[in-house]
Amino acid sequence: MKEKTGWLAELATFESQGIPCVLVTVVEEKGSTPRTTGTKMIVTADSLRLTIGSGHLEYKAIEIARQMLKEGIREPRIERFTLGKRQEPCGTEATELLFEPMGQHTVHVAVFGNGHVARALVPLLASLPCEIRWIDSRVREFPDTLPRGVTKIVTDEPLDEVDAMPGGTYFIVMTHNHPLDLELTERILTRNDFGYYGLIGSKTKWVKFQHHLATKGFTTEQINRVRCPLGIPQIKGKLPAEIAISVAGEVIATYSAQATLQEASPLRLVQPTHNHS
Repeated sequence: MKEKTGWLAELATFESQGIPCVLVTVVEEKGSTPRTTGTKMIVTADSLRLTIGSGHLEYKAIEIARQMLKEGIREPRIERFTLGKRQEPCGTEATELLFEPMGQHTVHVAVFGNGHVARALVPLLASLPCEIRWIDSRVREFPDTLPRGVTKIVTDEPLDEVDAMPGGTYFIVMTHNHPLDLELTERILTRNDFGYYGLIGSKTKWVKFQHHLATKGFTTEQINRVRCPLGIPQIKGKLPAEIAISVAGEVIATYSAQATLQEASPLRLVQPTHNHS
């Protein structure tokens, strides 16, 4: 009984602290196993609670759960494993595990530029479920104190930071350098796995960028994924705070819509790919 209720307390602790985690449950087992159907384990990015039996199966389950957290996957999924006795001498011949992402989803955000608008925007994003990398070469333009969840990156090679971000990242480009904005746009569109891309600038600037991107071979579909001018169209203000609120509102609308789509998706069953015989 303690194990059956213990996972609820552990899960409640993570949720109260806003720590994303994955609840792993044994939903089917065939053969002998040290853990029966219904046994649970909770995995975070850097910690583990409870166990589904140790050994290679648990190792693979932790690996899958942490990859889901890294990629920001929200929909539950089932993984089916077939196991050989060499890896699990007292374990199951086959088992199915249910992976359920829990807690507040963290959005990875990369903000390029530390001008007036960025300095107004970053604190707003930091108050949301966002993990932010704030990137610029001008060290003096960064504030002395950064909000929690914000990492300052001082670099003369910002394109490398595009490549370093995980899939599904929200990219926001608002540098003081138009040629750099264009280079960043090309690199981000080349990845084509971002969750959102907003580029600061006028409609005239964006028309010029569109023409250049088309000559570089980017498709209309790729180019149309860029939000430029970025932000909620109904907010027309030009003050840094007004633009920042507009952009933050668009970020919220985007991740809310993505979460709704993922929650509406059917349970994903992954066919047996983990044969460790």
